[in-house]
Amino acid sequence: MTEFEAIDALLASARQEVPLPPAEERRALREELNLSRTQVAQALGVSPSTVGGWESGRDPSGEAREKYAYFLDGARTKLAERDARETVAAPGEADPRQEFDGEADAVEALPAPQPCVLCGQPARHQVAGFPQHLDPGECGKVAAAPGRPAEVDAPQTDREPTGSVQVVPVGRRVKAASENPDPIGEAVAAALAAHAGDVEAATAALVKRAIPDAMALLDQTRKGGRYDIVAHPWIPDILRKQTARGSDEIWEARPKWARPELPAGRHEVTALDINGAYLSALKTHLPIGQLEHSSGFGHDRRRAGVHLITPPAWEHDGVLPHPLGNRDEPGPLWVTEPTLRLLLRLSGPTYALCDPPEIHESFTSGATENLLEKFRVALKDARDRAIAEDDEVTLEYVKAMYSKFVSTMGESNYNRELYRPDWMHLIRSQAFANLWAKAYKAHEEGLTVVRAMGTDELHVIGDWRRVFPEGRGVSEVKIKDTYTVGDDTDSGAAGEPGD
Repeated sequence: MTEFEAIDALLASARQEVPLPPAEERRALREELNLSRTQVAQALGVSPSTVGGWESGRDPSGEAREKYAYFLDGARTKLAERDARETVAAPGEADPRQEFDGEADAVEALPAPQPCVLCGQPARHQVAGFPQHLDPGECGKVAAAPGRPAEVDAPQTDREPTGSVQVVPVGRRVKAASENPDPIGEAVAAALAAHAGDVEAATAALVKRAIPDAMALLDQTRKGGRYDIVAHPWIPDILRKQTARGSDEIWEARPKWARPELPAGRHEVTALDINGAYLSALKTHLPIGQLEHSSGFGHDRRRAGVHLITPPAWEHDGVLPHPLGNRDEPGPLWVTEPTLRLLLRLSGPTYALCDPPEIHESFTSGATENLLEKFRVALKDARDRAIAEDDEVTLEYVKAMYSKFVSTMGESNYNRELYRPDWMHLIRSQAFANLWAKAYKAHEEGLTVVRAMGTDELHVIGDWRRVFPEGRGVSEVKIKDTYTVGDDTDSGAAGEPGD
């Protein structure tokens, strides 16, 4: 092919991008058809969170754009046909397309939705005198208003249908097995089958797909939620990386603390491993929508985000780590919601360990502590089952799901479905705050705290089993290492394990 032929081929292949409706219309079209994001995503070959991003204003490109435009155009056509059918089919007028048991039955449009005799959910038509969904795909589905949980307000009909149809109250309907799926168990079983029972190969395959699987699980656990997750909101510059390999301006308060002096004598130190640190930290106050700027010294506990503060002085470094972690630079800094709440709590009358921080400005949004709770519980339950059944494949898979979920929701090439660097910092900081709380508990119970490292490592001297339960559960701790420090005559700085 000559250069001119190549140019001609390129021009021939160039196509104008298919226009798409506004983001709010895309979502409305899907919801009017009672389709979930998962259903649309499966048909288009993308993830549910990708569909959510498109409905939030992000535009697809290439073949994905063409398929999405085709779906939206078809949705418009289907809704237009349905509206026209409902307009023509006046009450008392039969729809010749509806058949039941091989014979035509009278189909009437109801003046107001009534509970379907098959599923109990609101139906707009009645067949042979009984309210019923005309589309089997709609039967059993609850149409929910955006941002609110689905509810059924219509009362049950008092009529008793004839034949084999039985009215079942909504609260006592038998759920199909598919309504309670176990995606984690199914994924593990499929991986083991695909690799002929090879545990190592199956585990490697599951860990490799942990990010998209975590996003799919998040989407599933968010069904019926009170709030819609904004996957790609506007974020302030302080949450953007300053350089390609640099970091943003948020201080996570990661501790790396060692006690400067130990009690005289020789001591055995136990390095405790805090189980599921990031998993537990998923329960934290997360901003729901786009962050909004405010200035002033007040703190609204109904909101969450990041805050520019001047931290208080800390005078307990000899026995407890600084709540801000290792920071040498003086002056104001941007901290996360968990760090601010920890400082405010420690400055209160219960602890009285420091002065309150000075808040200069904030980027926050309305928040809830339970935004990821169903997601967290699903992972925790799977983790607990795996431990009880000695199922290392599932255990490694679940660990990869929650750890990679947290670490890739910022600026990451591995997870483009969710861009919430604010959440990433908040969840990590919550894990650090949880570790600090355990160090404080150990100190208050008479243990000598020797080290606090990262999110999951606490070194103590003393009978730690009377303070912390031992085990592999999320609420338990396990021994990571033991070592001795000091001697019978000397006191000195905390040594490395094995010193």
